[in-house]
Amino acid sequence: MNEHLALPTSAPELESVRIALLTNFIPPYRVPLFRELQGRLGEFRVLISTPMEKDRSWQPEWAGLTVTVQRTVTITRHHAHPHGFAERTPLHIPYDTLWRLRSMSPDVVIAGELGFRTVQALVYCRWLALRTKLIVWATLSEVTELARGKIRRLIRAHVMPRADAVLVNGASGQRYVQAFGVSKQRIFIAPYTTEMTAFQTVSLERASECRRRLLYCGQLIERKGLHPFVATLSEWAVRNSDRRVELWFVGDGPLRSGLEHLPTPPNLVLRFVGNVPYEQLATFYEQVGVLVFPTLADEWGLVVNEALAAGVPVLGSLYSQAVEELVRYGENGWTFRPDRAEELSSALDHALTLPELEFEAMRARARRSVEHLTPAFAAGRILDAVRFVLTDSPTAVSLP
Repeated sequence: MNEHLALPTSAPELESVRIALLTNFIPPYRVPLFRELQGRLGEFRVLISTPMEKDRSWQPEWAGLTVTVQRTVTITRHHAHPHGFAERTPLHIPYDTLWRLRSMSPDVVIAGELGFRTVQALVYCRWLALRTKLIVWATLSEVTELARGKIRRLIRAHVMPRADAVLVNGASGQRYVQAFGVSKQRIFIAPYTTEMTAFQTVSLERASECRRRLLYCGQLIERKGLHPFVATLSEWAVRNSDRRVELWFVGDGPLRSGLEHLPTPPNLVLRFVGNVPYEQLATFYEQVGVLVFPTLADEWGLVVNEALAAGVPVLGSLYSQAVEELVRYGENGWTFRPDRAEELSSALDHALTLPELEFEAMRARARRSVEHLTPAFAAGRILDAVRFVLTDSPTAVSLP
């Protein structure tokens, strides 16, 4: 991960800075980060398009935050991905953004999603309020953006080079943004984080029956690569008929019924827990040996942070930016490309046959590997970008 060190000629006092953040909705894992930002700024207001996406089981939770739900038109779009899945996702078009921004008069606008709201933010900062700075928050990766339409690419090619700075999740996001002509010194990496305490307090000791108990946590949808993973796991179970293996699914979605009726060998048990409140997730991490994340495309994958913090090694797809950034093969987990059957089979075998003493050491390494990824850390990265754009003559130095 690259770091930016701002060398300002006139560093702003953040306690007086007003920031407007434009995004779709507030997932519960973002709340600690937003509270951290609000505590360090003069004003921090979040403008959202919907209280919660319809395909999410979470309840809106904004306590202590200043949140405004915008006037929004929502349409459904269809996207076929080269990795073999298709999905329908909501496209929110908040049409009162310019009026909201003029009412607040922020010093900095942070605009996410790279759509209509970001175009409005650019218009505001470049035409209506020339002193207001624009930071684009590009929560994406090279894999998630494969085969995006021509119109979307044209919008990004126009918007991103005109932003004062761009926030990304990791190195893949940085490479994607640089391809649009954004200089490296204007790109700031702010990885996904959440409040880690509940996961960090999970005991590193596990009962012996947890050893080959795998956990998948998330939506049961095509993009997560679940059917190919279960097929490979079934093959492993057939080859190792004397070893019992379990796969727990925490979450729900349209694939559940199909997964429940998959034929599996007798020594493979699939357990479907369903949706659980976010604050109860840690209780499942403490009952398992390995988190599996076989996604075909993910901009991050916060379950990777959670599992590592809980001392749970990760068996994860490199098409997740979190796996690419955080998981090191044989140190705190195992990685694979889900469209390479031999890679998945090999990684799975390593995960399920690792000696117990080595597994104990891996649990400790897993926890240590993400100790720094706190909401305060991510807020600091975002505020580095804020200082950068508010400096009269900023320069930046990239540190290894």
